Amino acid sequence: MKLIHRIAYYLGGFGIGLIILFFFLSGKKTSCDYSPNARTLKDIRNKERNFSEETIQFLKQEKLDTATISRMLIDGDVLFSESNTDLDSCKIYKIEADVLDKNLKMTVENCKDKATVQKMEQVFE
Repeated sequence: MKLIHRIAYYLGGFGIGLIILFFFLSGKKTSCDYSPNARTLKDIRNKERNFSEETIQFLKQEKLDTATISRMLIDGDVLFSESNTDLDSCKIYKIEADVLDKNLKMTVENCKDKATVQKMEQVFE
């Protein structure tokens, strides 16, 4: 069998496999969150969120709403060097993101059933 025929068979089978894969995975909430950053943000996004009084005051002062926090949990970066992930019960994560032309940082306590935004601040560089 010539090389061109082998490549054609391979690409044909690969194409059919992709079509079948898209058929089975369409409509399902599948995602490929493999990095530690993506897994952490997804875990926090999927839990019930609570806000400390300090966070609520910061949001009012800066004229922001909870959609800003949701956007930070999608586009943000987890600062693992500043986070405390060695705790047994609830881990503390620092998340930083550029939202609405502001560089914001928040501290989130991530427990088993809920996530609490403890503190938010604007970072000036």
